[in-house]
Amino acid sequence: MKILTIDIHTHILPETWPDLRERYGYGGWVRLEHHAPCRARMMVDNRFFREIEDNCWDPRTRLRECTHAGVDVQVLSTVPVMFSYWAQPQHALDLACLLNDHLAGVVARYPDRFVGLGTLPLQAPDLAIKELERCVKRLGLAGVQIGSHVNDWNLDAPELFPVFQAAAELGAAVFVHPWDMLGQNRMPRYWLPWLVGMPAETCLAICSLIFGGVLERLPNLRVAFAHGGGSFPATIGRIEHGFLVRPDLCAVDNPVNPREYLGRFYVDSLVHSPEMLDYVVKLLGEDRVTLGSDYPFPLGEDRPGNLIRSMPYPPALQEKLLSGNALTWLGLTKERFAFQQGWDALS
Repeated sequence: MKILTIDIHTHILPETWPDLRERYGYGGWVRLEHHAPCRARMMVDNRFFREIEDNCWDPRTRLRECTHAGVDVQVLSTVPVMFSYWAQPQHALDLACLLNDHLAGVVARYPDRFVGLGTLPLQAPDLAIKELERCVKRLGLAGVQIGSHVNDWNLDAPELFPVFQAAAELGAAVFVHPWDMLGQNRMPRYWLPWLVGMPAETCLAICSLIFGGVLERLPNLRVAFAHGGGSFPATIGRIEHGFLVRPDLCAVDNPVNPREYLGRFYVDSLVHSPEMLDYVVKLLGEDRVTLGSDYPFPLGEDRPGNLIRSMPYPPALQEKLLSGNALTWLGLTKERFAFQQGWDALS
């Protein structure tokens, strides 16, 4: 029996966008240099950031690769370097609108294959809430992707709480992706910001939402974290122990044991190890882990879903990990896609 497969962690960009330095009057923005067929360089001003291929902007290429990999639906979100939380708020809003309109257009063209998550100018929470409402109510997006922090604000910052509150009230899914990793000045070599900084950044984001009481105050908030929750699953014992032995330092904003929040949030399956995947599924619960590949980037899973499919899990659990949990997090039903694809629900 075919199981619907939904990849919640994929990134997309427009093929082109305006010269943002010229548009806003200052630098620091990303631009694309299309220097060869089906290839482009992401440049921050004149500094090379990343080489990408047409699977990052061409939905037809994505669909061919999805079909080859056995992925039925991708959840699309922007590349985190585009968050632009550092920029002037109105300019970040303008760019967010540009990216969100493009993403919504791709979803509208292929509604049975793509779901969209918008981006927000979180440095200005009032503007972010308005764009969140537009994403959900007018563009039909399922939610938003946000960074693991916003400049000097961690996710427990009081300024950000109204955004999370609005997401909960709108029923919008929130996907937290690490970016602008802490400690980068001490990690200039070996790709360590991506290998060490990203997992730590995600753990920081989870702890901020727990210790800051955001998850306690918003029990209906549907939030997921990239990369299997980063280093949080491996350090929950230390986190809980710190809470118990030094409540004067840890329990200042929320008196609830951090372990009580296991099963209250989602993570993707991008852990690159069968042992770690099994541990995360057991730690967070069978209903809280869902396929995520980081397509189309090299730290992702080459063939999305293969790690889950390689596990000796019964069909019902395979179905949860490959799509069922994603549907719950997104607030969608299988019927949204099945009208063209013809999948049968598992009993």
